[in-house]
Amino acid sequence: MPRERGQTTVATNRKARHDYTIEDTYEAGLVLTGTEVKSLRAGRASLVDGYAFIDGGEAWLDAVHIPEYNQGTWNNHPPRRKRKLLLHKEQILKIHNKTKEGGYTLVPLSLYFSDGRVKVELAVAKGKREYDKRHALRERQDKREADRAIASRRNLGE
Repeated sequence: MPRERGQTTVATNRKARHDYTIEDTYEAGLVLTGTEVKSLRAGRASLVDGYAFIDGGEAWLDAVHIPEYNQGTWNNHPPRRKRKLLLHKEQILKIHNKTKEGGYTLVPLSLYFSDGRVKVELAVAKGKREYDKRHALRERQDKREADRAIASRRNLGE
């Protein structure tokens, strides 16, 4: 049987891009059990409350919800457990130094399969203030209205 090729997204954290200003992104592997992988292959996961942290020179992903596998037995996994992240030592040190500074946190952006292996995209991010969020929403709305006006002018001209 040929190996799996390409990339398929399982879950994305759209709220993170709204709530945080993204500084750097990293791709990390995940240490998972068999039933977790099967549940992810079924496309079931949630990154909404998830966060990552560095503890003792190791990176961990916590509060990511991977529901129990339907056909699993008594050997099923707990849905919200700490999962170890696979990163290079230099990356862990760089992330740790950045998150020790004030205001930076480590947030998962997406969970996906890359050539058959589960990967998570992590972001070193800084939290946005409420007025920054409102400003971003306003800019997006203004751009949408301008695009609509341009499109309607183009359609009238033809």
